[in-house]
Amino acid sequence: MTGRPAPAVLPPSLRPRLGLIAALAALVVFALGVLYAGHSEPGRVDRWIIRPTADSVPPPWRHVALALDFLGEPAGSAMLIVAGVAACLLLRRPRAAVLVVAGAGMAVGTTTLLKHLVGRTIHGDGNLSYPSGHTAFLTALALAVALPTTGRLGLGRTAGTSLVLAAALVAGAAMGWAQVALGAHYPTDVLGGWCTALAVIPATAWLIDRMADRLVDRMADAGRLERR
Repeated sequence: MTGRPAPAVLPPSLRPRLGLIAALAALVVFALGVLYAGHSEPGRVDRWIIRPTADSVPPPWRHVALALDFLGEPAGSAMLIVAGVAACLLLRRPRAAVLVVAGAGMAVGTTTLLKHLVGRTIHGDGNLSYPSGHTAFLTALALAVALPTTGRLGLGRTAGTSLVLAAALVAGAAMGWAQVALGAHYPTDVLGGWCTALAVIPATAWLIDRMADRLVDRMADAGRLERR
């Protein structure tokens, strides 16, 4: 017999829609990267929304922005990842635990690579800004939690997709607002980070499921050979 020791992190019913969304998100990331490559000033869309400065918001909202920003720093992100992995393991969702770690790592790694490729800066040549790694990280973490949640709740295609996108929107909007408010990123950097997570996480989840399924099949085949 073959079978999965744990539920898939990317529910089969969501794969077509999330695959399309991931492809569109990747196109947005690419288009913005080409448009703002080598720039050191806000674009027209950025100026229309807000011109980033170090004092975009006064207290107490600035304290809120700093708290959100901390969640994307090494210490804060480590705390979130540990909490997410622990919750997944307590719920006996090992694949989800892997997705939390791998998804966050892939999102941050992808944004880091893109920053060096695009070369867009803010407040000085040493501050690479596109896309926003903080926004990508928190969005990726929200997606990593939302995807297995849809399977656990047994949601259908429409409800499941809505939950996943809502989680991504809330997390991305919260961290994106903080980054723009603190003057750390242009609004289009935030959009690029959000879309990076939307492109990376479904692909990472699919890969985890595929690798886990192959491992289960190999273990099952080995078990049958031992019984012969």
